[in-house]
Amino acid sequence: MTFRAGPVRVRVPATSANLGPGFDSAGLALALHDEVIVRVTDGGLTVDVAGEGADHLPRDERHLVVTSLRAAFDRLGGQPAGLTVRCHNRIPQSRGLGSSSAAICAAVVAAHALVEEPSLDADDLLRLADELEGHPDNVAACLRGGATFAWGSPVQVLRVEPHADLAPVALVPRTRASTKKVRGLLPPTVPFVDAAANAGRAALLPTALTSRPDLLLDATEDRLHQQYRAPAMQASADLVAALRANGIAAAISGAGPTVLALVTADQVDRVQAPAGWARLPLAVEPHGARVVPLA
Repeated sequence: MTFRAGPVRVRVPATSANLGPGFDSAGLALALHDEVIVRVTDGGLTVDVAGEGADHLPRDERHLVVTSLRAAFDRLGGQPAGLTVRCHNRIPQSRGLGSSSAAICAAVVAAHALVEEPSLDADDLLRLADELEGHPDNVAACLRGGATFAWGSPVQVLRVEPHADLAPVALVPRTRASTKKVRGLLPPTVPFVDAAANAGRAALLPTALTSRPDLLLDATEDRLHQQYRAPAMQASADLVAALRANGIAAAISGAGPTVLALVTADQVDRVQAPAGWARLPLAVEPHGARVVPLA
């Protein structure tokens, strides 16, 4: 293979998955970004990390960006002799805002951009990111932007344009959560009545997001997974319940413990964070992961 001589810079958005009832399928891209700069070199590996995770992320082949780059280069046809990787992270780590999906998507987009005449298209990159992450909700929103609904194997995605007045607010605690451990709390079966309720809410969700934000409170109700995860993040579960009791559409963001409130611009001030939590009013990000000019 022939590799591009210069570096590429990729910007990737944070994402919130599930949005209540859309377990492992619904996602929303948020205007909070990580940036990764990757250059092919004559040999060796150099990894630099700044911002979120700089105090604990590995700086070798174990780094998720690096492992994802390796997988993408394998799929594209071969490994470069060496790599320099620089990560500037703004997305909170292990908080349910898609930091791992951002790393994966940044890597597959960067690898694609570094190869002259790449053999993969946008759908191939989506399928690879889905394989690496293990579920498509975050990676679909991260790659396509806006609001997305993913299904099937191989994965397919429908992107929809969120309502112009939609104004997400992320409430981020100091505590972290392990996606693997939290998913382990889910039961193998759920009561039929809960599954039926979730099906109705999930069917309502696209309309609420795109044209009827007045329906968001009903559309984000979940009876499939949040109640089972609550013991691992009781403060988050209590905050969701309190916000919803006050008429605010709130849900656990991804595997948590961040809480996402989906409100309109005139309601943003009603969403307040508990003491010790960060409050992040965020726009919807219309663009997915993309190569941007070097600063």
